[in-house]
Amino acid sequence: MMNDEILFSQFLKGDINAFENLYNRYRESLYTYLLRSSGNHAEADDIYQDAWSRVINARVPFTTGSFKAYIFKIARNLQIDNHRRSHLHLVGDNEELEDMADSKPNMERQIDSEDCGERLLGEVAVLPREQRDAFLLKEESGLSLEQIATMLDVGRETIKSRLRYAMKRLREVLEDCL
Repeated sequence: MMNDEILFSQFLKGDINAFENLYNRYRESLYTYLLRSSGNHAEADDIYQDAWSRVINARVPFTTGSFKAYIFKIARNLQIDNHRRSHLHLVGDNEELEDMADSKPNMERQIDSEDCGERLLGEVAVLPREQRDAFLLKEESGLSLEQIATMLDVGRETIKSRLRYAMKRLREVLEDCL
């Protein structure tokens, strides 16, 4: 299996199959991240398509780092821009969170009970935005701490702190599920 950066390079040279491979590789994780961050299917759909359009039309593609960090950063920046334009909260009500992506993402697979999974989604939704972003980027995309720190333009230790506070909060409120 070719790495993402080689596929992206081949796509830039006109190989449509390379793009399709990248698209399929990140379809589930990127969409799930957007859906969990926004809590809104329509917004997640729009941003998802916009992110891939930006990849296709990039005049100056990324030159360092990973393609995974590149596509997630594009999506997150689009989401922030959308949030600023609409002045809406990034996460809607908990009912929308319960009806998310078709397949179970990584963090849900770790929880056996359906009730605990629903509670986890609700608790993630009410985390402070900085903690929620760090948590979802780590859990849904599998990005490294360094990649998340670069994306969010903060230090690695800041990301570690945000993750630590998010995990502490989630452990406290979901103690009976663990």
